[in-house]
Amino acid sequence: MYVADSRTAASSTDRSRSTKAAVAPGPRPGRRAAVPGTVVALGAVSLITDVSSEMVSAVLPLYVVAGLGLSPLGFGLLDGINNGVGALVRLVGGHAADRGDGRHKTVAAIGYGLSALCKPLLLLAHTVPLIGAVLAVDRTGKGLRTAPRDALISLATEPEHRGRAFGVHRAMDTTGALLGPLVAFGVLRLAVDGYDAVFAVSACVAALGVLVLLLFVPGRTGVPDPGPRPSLRDSAALLRVPALRRLTVVAVLLGLTTVSDAFLYLLLQRRLDLPAHLFPLLPLGTAAAFLLLAVPLGSVADRLGRRRLFLAGHLVLLAGYGLVLAPLHAGWVAVAVLVLHGCFYASTDGVLAAAAAGTVPAGQLGAGLALVGTGQALARFGCSLAFGAGWSLWGGHTVLAVAAGALAVAAVAATLLIRLPDPRAGESRTAEEHTV
Repeated sequence: MYVADSRTAASSTDRSRSTKAAVAPGPRPGRRAAVPGTVVALGAVSLITDVSSEMVSAVLPLYVVAGLGLSPLGFGLLDGINNGVGALVRLVGGHAADRGDGRHKTVAAIGYGLSALCKPLLLLAHTVPLIGAVLAVDRTGKGLRTAPRDALISLATEPEHRGRAFGVHRAMDTTGALLGPLVAFGVLRLAVDGYDAVFAVSACVAALGVLVLLLFVPGRTGVPDPGPRPSLRDSAALLRVPALRRLTVVAVLLGLTTVSDAFLYLLLQRRLDLPAHLFPLLPLGTAAAFLLLAVPLGSVADRLGRRRLFLAGHLVLLAGYGLVLAPLHAGWVAVAVLVLHGCFYASTDGVLAAAAAGTVPAGQLGAGLALVGTGQALARFGCSLAFGAGWSLWGGHTVLAVAAGALAVAAVAATLLIRLPDPRAGESRTAEEHTV
């Protein structure tokens, strides 16, 4: 009798542990801040790193095309391939980060370090193949750090506040994206060797970002060891988790109908006949709206549901497409489209990561976030290729109309997918799943 009772108790304990491990755990009970210091520190790292990256991004197309003679099509292909490499490397970074407590910071530091190392190498790369190799290493670093960084944000934050935490991080990240081109503009105006000076200053800023990560971001997450280290097969098997699989499919489906920012800005500029000198302000308008709305909408996601807000963000994007397609030529249209575009990013970027964190098994947070993020990134890359080809064949206005129709259909399908019942037993569902 005693043996049977003890086995029953052990079985009950195992079921309890399995239930708790079904979703990535939050931080220790002592952490009560809605936005912990770890999130602010990671936001500062992203802000500094984005200043460095956007300094290079602001001048690199002109440097490669005008200075080295590469065609715009060649540069677009080069950049597209490198982005695809970065998206695939994200899976490696996510899996490597899950191999033990403290690995998230280590893998993130390697990623940030690789990107920082690339900046001074641009001073030595004066041919297209060398620049392509440097950019590939930079994208590799970005791919490695993304999932571990987002995992650190999730692990440091109470589950009910993850939307706000990701909103704060993305707002700080966007601040860097706004400052980077301005700093590059100032360096070009003041320095004699303009491009080399931009690359040198960018390298110093990137090194500062790595230093902040090493000094101010804790290496240990405080999460109990969930058991054996996950294998590659375990990471791939994450797609068997129903909630994560549905969220990944939704992200891919909507990503396939999300037009690249550059194409949208070009269509808006041509539709409204905006002067060429105003074109660089369009991305800044989107970034400013994103910056202002990221934190409020992150809080809304925590209260109303992250999947709901993620879907609503794509409906906002659809409204922006509608304004571009409408026969309107007033200046307010450009402002409205940029605000809607920024609102779309504020409703989807960090919100998707917060939603995915609530569906990932304990101990595999990095790999789970990487699966969702990689699926979305590759889908958007595929959309860019298809949109560019369609523009060449039928014109931008026609292809945008097709993309808008496809986005409407995808939104309906995504809503139906998300509303599918979870096959797991009701007692294994947690409050976190209801807020996802």
